[in-house]
Amino acid sequence: MIIKIILGLVGLGIVVFIHELGHFLAARLAKIDVEAFSIGWGSPILKKKIGTVEYRLGMFPVGGYCKMKGDSDYNKVWEDLNNGIQPEKGSYHAASPVKRILVCFAGPFFNFLFAVFLLSMLWGFGFEVTTLGNKIILQSEIQPGEIYPADDAGIKTGDRIIEINGRNISFYHEIQEVIALNPNKPLLIKLERDEEILELTVIPTLEKSSGAGRIGINIWMDPLIESVMEDGHAAIAGLQAGDVIISANGETLRNHFDLFKVREQNPEILVLEYERDGVIGQVQFNSEEIEDQLGIAWAPIYYRTPRLSIPAAVVTGTKESFKKLAVTVKSLRLLFMGIDLTKAVSGPVRITYMMGEMAAQSIQHGAGAALRSIAEFLALISIALCVMNLLPLPIIDGGMILLYLVEIVRKKPAHPRAISIFQTCGIVIIGALMVFALFGDILFFINR
Repeated sequence: MIIKIILGLVGLGIVVFIHELGHFLAARLAKIDVEAFSIGWGSPILKKKIGTVEYRLGMFPVGGYCKMKGDSDYNKVWEDLNNGIQPEKGSYHAASPVKRILVCFAGPFFNFLFAVFLLSMLWGFGFEVTTLGNKIILQSEIQPGEIYPADDAGIKTGDRIIEINGRNISFYHEIQEVIALNPNKPLLIKLERDEEILELTVIPTLEKSSGAGRIGINIWMDPLIESVMEDGHAAIAGLQAGDVIISANGETLRNHFDLFKVREQNPEILVLEYERDGVIGQVQFNSEEIEDQLGIAWAPIYYRTPRLSIPAAVVTGTKESFKKLAVTVKSLRLLFMGIDLTKAVSGPVRITYMMGEMAAQSIQHGAGAALRSIAEFLALISIALCVMNLLPLPIIDGGMILLYLVEIVRKKPAHPRAISIFQTCGIVIIGALMVFALFGDILFFINR
């Protein structure tokens, strides 16, 4: 648990560092004096002054800030401007509104560039993908009694989805991506069934706990054993990696879930028939063993992406970053569609834990898999931070940019009282969002 939290804090700290580095470099280019650069909030536990800048490590290792000359006494500076008194040279508010806009924009922009860098690096080295095919099982078979959009549309277990709204589909994660982002929208699905191509229309429902669309399908895995747990029931019985389970208690297995259905019947003895190198064998388990995990891992699909040249990797990384940016922007509208925000919205505590958990789990599959998973997650969080900071809300970068655009149009600063109200509203809104996200995080950990 502690290791996961530490890994998560390191990852989140990197993303925040990149964001604040954008503000820092833009401020220096705009000839704005930077007084402090901090990773984390609260009293500094470490600090060192280099030149005119004090570099800090805050007590609370989530967030960070770049403190520029004059920005800590915002209202006073604006009152001085209103009275015709110019701010000090090198002050944030002494800079033109265009320069202030660039400083605000630089933080989110650096987050986007960081995502491009990470994804370009992945495509440059090439990476192995663990996924599943485009064959599906109806959720109504797994949870009988409920009818899903897939059932209404005429989709059947064993169908292979090959196209959705003109997009070619090869893997299950591609199916999930399209469906999740299109709740309540008709999708034209092309599928293969018994060597016949069919076209159906399905409308995903909105899953309120996640904010994603769903149609009621699940993964199909062939009953091919990838590995058996050492000293597990399957290993002791003699099953090996590469074995194909043909039947369970005389019932032919089409997929991994068919074995689960047989075990759910609580038989006294479970007899599995398997094929190994063309030879048919048989093993059996007693009732106590059936109640436990058998220790079988089913084989997914592995493929490795090609190593791209540096220009090709940058182009691909940029395209992937824009795709993630579009997905993030599109996901924002789902927040206003009646979803359960306590489950769908993650706060910094949950994000930190999730990042650490992903890193810890990936390390078990080797350094390469760990680095890929961490890089992809950091890219996603970095883009999310980019988008959220550009929202036109007071206090954050997007709200400040909006304020300075108004100043450009009016050709003079807004009235200090209006700015004070704007900032106060921002503090209330951001504070409420943080409390709400923290409440959701607490519920998340209680439910776990």
